[in-house]
Amino acid sequence: MSEINRTPGIKESVILIWGQIGPYHADRCEALARYLGSHYRVIGLEIAGASDTYAWEKSVDNAFYEKNTLFPNLRYENTTISMRFSRILKFCLRTGAKHVFFSAFAPAEFFLIALFLRFLGCRVYAMQDSKFDTKQRFLLRELIKTIFYAPYHGVLVSGTRTKNYMQFLRLPNEKIFLGCNTVSIERVRTLADSPPAPNGVPHSERHFTIISRLVPVKNVALAIAAYDNYRLLAGVSARDLHICGSGELEDHLKRDVERRDLSGVIFHGFLPAAGVAKILATSLALILPSTAEQWGLVVNEALAMGVPILCSDNVGARDSLVRTGVNGYVFEPDNAEGLAYLMHRLAADEAEWRRFAEASGRIAMEGDVSRFAEGVACAIGAAGASAG
Repeated sequence: MSEINRTPGIKESVILIWGQIGPYHADRCEALARYLGSHYRVIGLEIAGASDTYAWEKSVDNAFYEKNTLFPNLRYENTTISMRFSRILKFCLRTGAKHVFFSAFAPAEFFLIALFLRFLGCRVYAMQDSKFDTKQRFLLRELIKTIFYAPYHGVLVSGTRTKNYMQFLRLPNEKIFLGCNTVSIERVRTLADSPPAPNGVPHSERHFTIISRLVPVKNVALAIAAYDNYRLLAGVSARDLHICGSGELEDHLKRDVERRDLSGVIFHGFLPAAGVAKILATSLALILPSTAEQWGLVVNEALAMGVPILCSDNVGARDSLVRTGVNGYVFEPDNAEGLAYLMHRLAADEAEWRRFAEASGRIAMEGDVSRFAEGVACAIGAAGASAG
């Protein structure tokens, strides 16, 4: 376990726990530390330094918050529930944690830790982005979940549908706070090293972009079928389609592209944060056709670069960050023909694209880490007020 440098003076510790800390989580920790100022000690705690799900580069040390790793030499998948339970509990007790925020990716084991910490006087919160429509729900399982959320003083949620789902699980409105899924708009723009659209690369030189893990629920095959249809509509003026990401379907998707003889499709593999920002800086539109998507942080990143959004109605981020006819379009995840039409429309109508790009730039701050900091501060304040 990595060591902590104790901060001088009496401060309330706020611990934010994730399986792995990537660029987005580092954004949030820094924003919260800046927002709370010198009165709180903000600690970002990751369980492991790497995982099989995300190939994020390791986040660097930060002057504003403390980053700690429970198992720096293990992948998350190589840790056990008992290992995680013991280390998290010991860490919280050792640091004198006052407020602990748990990412809701492991509700059962976190429930036990949260219950124990609450008994000791610590205030515990969940960070949640799941929606009722994310997957098929079963009554008994949902009833059990209401027990899992019982220890928490509050829940930080990503958007409207997540808030509605938490209310369905019997959490009162006053314990639900918005701001969970955010990124640093400033960081994305700095990494891009290019002005957001509609400035920068001209409309005529931009391409369509998919940034996604290449797994079934991301529905990239639908986007490739739509791109095939789009090329028939656009003819020789068709734009390229850049696909960024890796996953179990990568070879299958490449074979599909080859079978369709789509010369305009370019696979980049997994890109680090800087690579994502730079490719968004040259994008005409972001395409996110997922059949299940709790949020979709790439939408936040695309808006940072003024990129219009074409996403399925299953994408959680569309509730807050996508307005049809304003900064993009929402389509059904099985509608390749409709997506092709929308692609052709944005590529052919520069005036509409410019309007959408300007709107994306205006909406971008709704997905900024400042919203996360405000949400956490409200949760802490609300818990303190109710205790008083």
